[in-house]
Amino acid sequence: MTTMKTELADGVSFAPTSEQRELRALTREFAENEIRPKAAEYDEHRTHPADVIAKAHELGLMNVHLPEEVGGLGLPAFEGMLIGEELSWGCAGMAVSVVANTLGAAPVLLAGTDEQKREWLPPLIDSPILCSFALSEPDAGSDAARIKTTAERRGNEYVLNGSKMFITNAGHAAWSVVFASTDRAQGHRGLSAFVVPMVADGVVVERHLDKMGQRATDTSAFALNEVVVPAASRLGAEGDGFRIAMQTLDFTRPGTAAGAVGVAQAAYEYAVEYAKERVTFDVPIAMHQGVNFLIADMATEIEAARLLTWQAAWMLDSGYGRKATLYSSFAKRFAADTAMKVTTDAVQVFGGYGYIKEYPVEKLMRDAKLFQIYEGTSQIQRLVIAKEIFLPRGD
Repeated sequence: MTTMKTELADGVSFAPTSEQRELRALTREFAENEIRPKAAEYDEHRTHPADVIAKAHELGLMNVHLPEEVGGLGLPAFEGMLIGEELSWGCAGMAVSVVANTLGAAPVLLAGTDEQKREWLPPLIDSPILCSFALSEPDAGSDAARIKTTAERRGNEYVLNGSKMFITNAGHAAWSVVFASTDRAQGHRGLSAFVVPMVADGVVVERHLDKMGQRATDTSAFALNEVVVPAASRLGAEGDGFRIAMQTLDFTRPGTAAGAVGVAQAAYEYAVEYAKERVTFDVPIAMHQGVNFLIADMATEIEAARLLTWQAAWMLDSGYGRKATLYSSFAKRFAADTAMKVTTDAVQVFGGYGYIKEYPVEKLMRDAKLFQIYEGTSQIQRLVIAKEIFLPRGD
């Protein structure tokens, strides 16, 4: 994709720096050479991409936001958007497997003590291990007040019991941040967060979920049966869990938006190439207005989604507080819905061929759907946006 350099009078620029362009090019090369050749096979067989994760880790494309004091690169949110888009351009399933540590580690970064950060974060830098974020349950997703997992204080320990559902990388994670109720009477205000080793006694991965799309990412359900963790594993104070979860999602939603942009970009590129090659009525179908209008809309909406995602990341990096929350939801909602529309239209451009697995857009359409669901559905994003409009809390 070419980047138009535009600088306004007040110094605003839409041009990535030379370092950002190099990072983007490195990630695109990795996606093209290491991810795309395996995408169809790993999707078909639900293959956990351990080889891709290891290579991404070796190249420094994982855990990029971890600070230098724990051995990380300390890259801003914006750089994460560039990486996420290009990895998802290769395959959204494998991309999520690679970048999900950002979601898993964020609560430790946001609420952990220095000691907790030193304990849990450096191992992510040292080797390609995974962590996960365990908020959702069989009966609780967006409605955190319905979380049934409990954490009972017993001296210097907590005992956790409950079930978690739809947890990315849980089946291969070394540890997970588990959200559990320490006071059921307080609803979401009674939630607390705990770092739980997945090898702890009583943690049972019950099943790997067979998904429609993004099949190269492990999404699992696991149970906690009398799982004992030290009180030192709690992040923040009792009752801080909901705040920690929401702050985490504010930070990660632009990354999810970037992944959606990557999938849409891939579908658009395939549609353009096919439209130039496929001939009907003696001309390439790109010459038919019904097709080229579809593609023109794809290009416009992808660019709008990308710029909104970049703005959300920039606002996070610039410390815009509550306004960054609003723009994170703007980006996630618009990019997810754009990816679904663009991939559906790409299938339409391919016609009957678009509906069979021999051609790539069928997979992209399946992958796109999940962006409208995880980390808050498109409907939840609209709810967040409406609340910020009508009940603003300020910065």
